[in-house]
Amino acid sequence: MSVWLSHHWHAFVLSLKRLAAAPVGSVLSILVIGVAFSLPAGIHMLLGNIQTLSAHIASMPQLSLFLRVDAGDEESAQIGVRLREHPQVASFEFIPRDRALEQLKQESGLAGLMEGLERNPLPDAFVVNAASPLPAVLEALRTELQAWPGVEHAQLDSAWASRLDALLNLGRLAVLMLSILLGFALIAVTFNTIRLQILTRRDEIEVSKLIGATAGFIRRPFLYFGALQGVAGGLAAWFILLLGIRLLDTELRKLAQLYGVDFSLHHLSMEESLILLLVSACLGWIGAWLSVASHLWRIEPY
Repeated sequence: MSVWLSHHWHAFVLSLKRLAAAPVGSVLSILVIGVAFSLPAGIHMLLGNIQTLSAHIASMPQLSLFLRVDAGDEESAQIGVRLREHPQVASFEFIPRDRALEQLKQESGLAGLMEGLERNPLPDAFVVNAASPLPAVLEALRTELQAWPGVEHAQLDSAWASRLDALLNLGRLAVLMLSILLGFALIAVTFNTIRLQILTRRDEIEVSKLIGATAGFIRRPFLYFGALQGVAGGLAAWFILLLGIRLLDTELRKLAQLYGVDFSLHHLSMEESLILLLVSACLGWIGAWLSVASHLWRIEPY
């Protein structure tokens, strides 16, 4: 076990030395990887901030429960009790038909015309604030409330929630597609870097084979080099996003305050940051493995 760890530690240190041996080339490759990864990671972060901002700006979707015209006070009270106990209802307000008529007169400007009505045509109603903005949950809640005794009609205005959910899903799909394309770019960068290293160390590799070095021993430093280069590119992307947030956050906060919203941009979470580094390391390792597999056999098949 100690020999195995020693071999891996030796390969790790050797890959660090190879990175440091060509600082300019290494920095440029890492920056290329960082910029490539910052694009999908930045869009993903932007989508998360948009979702957070929408929760601040947009009011929660409401359901309007219109009771039957002949519904009495007892039925209204029972519906109020059931709404108060419902887990998907955040809050509600009961609007009697008389108050609804007065509001309609004031907002429509047709008070004179409505004075001639023989009776109030409006029913009692409940305005319900849902606890969840998810369209599927809202629709299920509307269907449930529609079936309650005394309810004539349940109306849900979830158009904004559906549109926002559709836009966010489209954005996530775009992030996935862009991540796949740029992932291939990272593999190509690592592939080319390892290819150049193999060609410049051809004599060293041949001598190592002559003295009995195994294929795994020769491959290992190149694989660590690719993984380290990928991790360094992931870190560069993380800091690029941090710099972007620092530059934009102050002005965006001023803009949000004009709308009475306390909002600031949020960076990637700890879990998202670890995923970014893990994916970048894996892609770098894959690029190195492909390059080693396709070039070492040309020096000496094994």
